[in-house]
Amino acid sequence: MYIGPFALANSLFVAPMAGVTDRPFRQLCKRLGAGYAVSEMVTSRRDLWDTLKTSRRANHDGEPGPIAVQIAGTDAAMMADAARYNVDRGAQIIDINMGCPAKKVCNKWAGSALMQDEGLALSIIDAVVQACAPSGVPVTLKMRTGWCQSHKNALSIALAAQDAGVQMVTVHGRTREQGYKGAAEYDTVAAVKAALRIPVVANGDITSPEKARDVLRTTGADALMVGRAAQGQPWIFREIAHFLATGEHLAPPLVCEVKRLLLEHLHDHYSLYGEFSGVRTARKHIAWYVRALAGGDEFRTRFNALDDSAAQLRAVAGFFDVLGDTTDRLPARATATDATPFLNPFNHMETAL
Repeated sequence: MYIGPFALANSLFVAPMAGVTDRPFRQLCKRLGAGYAVSEMVTSRRDLWDTLKTSRRANHDGEPGPIAVQIAGTDAAMMADAARYNVDRGAQIIDINMGCPAKKVCNKWAGSALMQDEGLALSIIDAVVQACAPSGVPVTLKMRTGWCQSHKNALSIALAAQDAGVQMVTVHGRTREQGYKGAAEYDTVAAVKAALRIPVVANGDITSPEKARDVLRTTGADALMVGRAAQGQPWIFREIAHFLATGEHLAPPLVCEVKRLLLEHLHDHYSLYGEFSGVRTARKHIAWYVRALAGGDEFRTRFNALDDSAAQLRAVAGFFDVLGDTTDRLPARATATDATPFLNPFNHMETAL
């Protein structure tokens, strides 16, 4: 699969999630089978570009390409400037956010709120495409099915985006009104795919290899984007890839492999955020890793009380040493339909638009 001139390793993508898909998490997902990853959204507000928060979000040091940056905002000229700014700093693909359902974003008429005003949405799309054209940088679009059940306009926006030069569209199968409640629907995604010439990506509730297969069959989509299901189990990408290729399930990872991956993830996390912020932001990742494991709840409570990285690393190593030896495999994971729900990634969002 291609986005503009870029050939992707496969058609399994990591969804951009604010407060989650930073460089360490994206790199880990790519190592474990994801063919493409988009950064967490970067604000279009110029006055925030030099903040530490934005610089971390735009950090792609050592990350294999293509480098994709998602931008969010409400003004066409500002979004065009944001696109040029990120291209100048190494972005090879620019993704426009029209899918975020968070109140703090939608209250400013950004994210999925833009779908309420098609004129504004299309002016932003056109401005960003024109800004990226001189550099040959492809523009993609991520959106929802619409603002609410009575106003589903993903198809009309997708068609207009294609005409404007957008080179890939991702559709999350929920309205903004739904947030992350209820079940994603894929009929809208299928309608968009049937109408467009450019690649269409299906997103929403892809929580298992079987669900991935069913969504591909239902929608005819060119690719799948996985978000919350990758929290705490980034190896879901290789599990899906193996199942789609063979029809068979890949064995769960070895406990010792998960221990190694998690410790490497934490080291990379601390290197990006520093000691103080790194220790605190690591807690949510650890919670996702251990939530379905024996003793996970108790461990999470103890881990959250630790206030230095060395102690966190020792605790994680000790937990997995007790969990199993070099021949033991991780137990099968819960899915979004089980009693333990996926955490809304936007609970951790700190972006100011």
